[in-house]
Amino acid sequence: MIQTFTSTQNEIIRYVYHETSPSENEWIEEQIAGDTDNLDFYLDCLQIKEEMDQIRLVPQDQTLERIFSYSRNYKPAV
Repeated sequence: MIQTFTSTQNEIIRYVYHETSPSENEWIEEQIAGDTDNLDFYLDCLQIKEEMDQIRLVPQDQTLERIFSYSRNYKPAV
């Protein structure tokens, strides 16, 4: 896989997910404050993370019912 993010962008992603140390936080915050491209990338990352947090991770009731129905009606070939 070809890496398309810069080192700073990778650090910003880590920052968004709280995976950076206090000293890294300080450096990243300086990078965000001093460069509009980094600020835009940071804001985009925050928005994407928020949207991803809204993704439904539970199957719909209809999906579960189909699985249960299949299981109840399953007859193994012997």
